[in-house]
Amino acid sequence: MKRLAAALMAVFFLLLSSGCAVRDTDPPRLRIVASFYPMYIMVLNIASGIEGVQIDNMAGQQTGCLHDYQLQSKDMKNLESADIFIINGAGMESFLEEVASQLPGLFILNSSEGIELLEENGETNPHMWVSISGCIQQVENIAQVLAQKDPEYAQQYLENAEKYVQRLSALRDKMHQALDDLPHRDVVTFHEAFPYFAEEFDLNIVQVVNREPDSQPNAQEMAETIRLIRETGVRAVFAEPQYPESAANVIAKESGASFYFLDPAVTGEDDPNAYLDAMEKNLETLKTALS
Repeated sequence: MKRLAAALMAVFFLLLSSGCAVRDTDPPRLRIVASFYPMYIMVLNIASGIEGVQIDNMAGQQTGCLHDYQLQSKDMKNLESADIFIINGAGMESFLEEVASQLPGLFILNSSEGIELLEENGETNPHMWVSISGCIQQVENIAQVLAQKDPEYAQQYLENAEKYVQRLSALRDKMHQALDDLPHRDVVTFHEAFPYFAEEFDLNIVQVVNREPDSQPNAQEMAETIRLIRETGVRAVFAEPQYPESAANVIAKESGASFYFLDPAVTGEDDPNAYLDAMEKNLETLKTALS
């Protein structure tokens, strides 16, 4: 019994020294829920090291874009105990009215506030984070509001955001240096996630094959895309790693273009560097595809 008691005491002191006991028992001082992965990664950077802040990703690590996301009871339960709900905005969260009506006291932080949005056929494109400049604007928006809502730690939020913005800006400059002089600018994509990215790096999206990422083009749409690629000389067809690639592969093969993945950074690891890593990979892909 003495040996058992000594062993249990050793485990207790080990947990206490590592901080596990404190994290397991102490409630968070501030609960932030991000609507989906890109917002979550931004907040991980902005709130890094700030005492008592808990950050949850409502939709999970592998959901992708939220176009048709259906709220579940666990989501509402999660939001009931949140202090701040951080959203992308611009129509990405189609369930927002339901959340606002059921939880009128929940503070909702719209990260797209004040950002110039792209429109096509009367519809707003909400994928501004895929552009590094758009991501920077969202990071700054989030940091400013968190600093106001949690004034004791305002300086830390703003300093964290500035450090992250510096890294994002450096990557943006690196990508411009590598991409601005490449000879081929025309591309075909399989989702409307890339107009902001294309605008930033002067790419011409000749065709978006699928507006919705989880759908597949019919035979007529595929034939028209193949014809268009042949007529325009497009060299690269891009699909997203989060969705099926079969149609993109067929179109690339039949048209003579090459097939590549381009990542809008909507899924990934629980890692503050995930967005930067995804854009670095996109840079290498584009250098190969457009050379």
